[in-house]
Amino acid sequence: MRYYGWAPYVSVAERRAKAEKQLEKMRKKGLKVQPVLLSGRKIADSFWGKGWCDHMESFGDYANRLPRGRSYVRNGSVCHLEIRSGLIKAIVSGSSLYNVSITITPLKKTKWDTVRSACTGRIGSLIDLLRGKLDRGVMEVVSDRREGLFPLPGEMKFDCDCPDWAGMCKHVAAVLYGVAPGWTTPRSCCFSCAG
Repeated sequence: MRYYGWAPYVSVAERRAKAEKQLEKMRKKGLKVQPVLLSGRKIADSFWGKGWCDHMESFGDYANRLPRGRSYVRNGSVCHLEIRSGLIKAIVSGSSLYNVSITITPLKKTKWDTVRSACTGRIGSLIDLLRGKLDRGVMEVVSDRREGLFPLPGEMKFDCDCPDWAGMCKHVAAVLYGVAPGWTTPRSCCFSCAG
């Protein structure tokens, strides 16, 4: 029974079971399923993953959708996540399986040159950079809301085939959070996404 146009509540366990059946069909057709699996409630442990989450949360436009996205990624609803240069594709389990794509504008050379110039001589070693063990000044430069390495809202285009007409639905928000656990080095996602 529907109330005010909304579908009835479907539990996480029911959604997972339904999604698993559909994903099994996709596996048989050759899709190598890459789910986002968290160990505990923390979405990200690395400097880069935490920085990505903080960056997304710093934009007021996203405030009403991100909490649902966090819930979805924590309960395992991001069934498949694939990151390519400038593109994130995912399958998210909701009342159905939804296809999500996020296109990211390549990092501008001028922006990269500015970050690189500001950090020159301030990073102890490549190992420190990869581990996110940077002095506070460098961390502020690379994660700066406007001039850092992370994309701005206007540099990302969201697409989801769910019936929600909003620019960012909860499925897109789940995918944005789903990127964070695998973001352990600057190259593991930032430059893949930004080109």
